[in-house]
Amino acid sequence: MSSDGVVVDEAVRAAWDTYRLLEKRTPAEERQQAQQRVKTAMDSVGREEVSRGTVFLVGVLTGYLIAESPGGGEQLDPLGDLIPAVIRKLPTFEMADPEQVPIATGVLMAAAMGMDTVAWRDRFGRIEPKEAMVHGFVLWLLADLFDSLVDKPGTIDQLMRETFESMGTRDR
Repeated sequence: MSSDGVVVDEAVRAAWDTYRLLEKRTPAEERQQAQQRVKTAMDSVGREEVSRGTVFLVGVLTGYLIAESPGGGEQLDPLGDLIPAVIRKLPTFEMADPEQVPIATGVLMAAAMGMDTVAWRDRFGRIEPKEAMVHGFVLWLLADLFDSLVDKPGTIDQLMRETFESMGTRDR
């Protein structure tokens, strides 16, 4: 683990795959492939690094959602719209540990302030599994918000997969 906010590409890819595992629209075969990539990445770079990849992607999506409104609508206010909307929906995930919400909120706030979310989060030590799970739910909620703003399910997944392909981290 690096303390400068750098995350291994494989971990970022696996972090997105955790979103694809949560997303009900992911076809069964793609879900199995995503699950295998997550397992391979965890064996290769570790669960912690994949969790850091999730924190990185939370920062990327948050930054994108507040920089410009997908779908051309009004720009989202991070403190009035984005963060409260995400945090209010976290309890819909039964496995979301309420004790982890403050740190997840902190990651969202760091992103809203233009900070490096991974470097910010790294200051607090290791990401435990319960916290990692909450970051995964936050990532899913941000992706769902993106898709709802463009009114086209699967848009953010397609954009992310194209990004990974251009980076050379395509589905394997």
